[in-house]
Amino acid sequence: MSESAPEVTASAAGGAAEAGPQLRAVGVTIDCADPERIADFWQAALGFARRVGDGRPYITLSDGGGSSRMLNHLTIQRVPEAKTAKLRAHLDLFTGDMDGEVARLVALGASVLVPASPETDPDGHLGFRATVMADPEGSEFCIVSR
Repeated sequence: MSESAPEVTASAAGGAAEAGPQLRAVGVTIDCADPERIADFWQAALGFARRVGDGRPYITLSDGGGSSRMLNHLTIQRVPEAKTAKLRAHLDLFTGDMDGEVARLVALGASVLVPASPETDPDGHLGFRATVMADPEGSEFCIVSR
């Protein structure tokens, strides 16, 4: 453990300390100007059935807890500032059908920023290829396939 990050004790953590990570689910929040529009896109893109919130400022999408997905929920959050630069983090969404998923997402309102190409990335990354896309407000994500 680094000297700048002190060890958490059982009393500081509010109970008994357990060995190893105790994180069990991943939730992601996407900032946007129009939560309804972006929630509509991501709900259709991911197939999440449950929708909670009115966009003031949040809408949370999930599958209701009945799935073994690593992504537990996606929260769409209204923010006052516009997106001004490339995101420093993004979703990688894996598929066995790159062309089909890219076409489906484009039909939902996404755009292709950088298509997967053996010419521009002959080796891929760990054997995977990615198409860089953007949601209807320009937030980047990748569709990844072998």
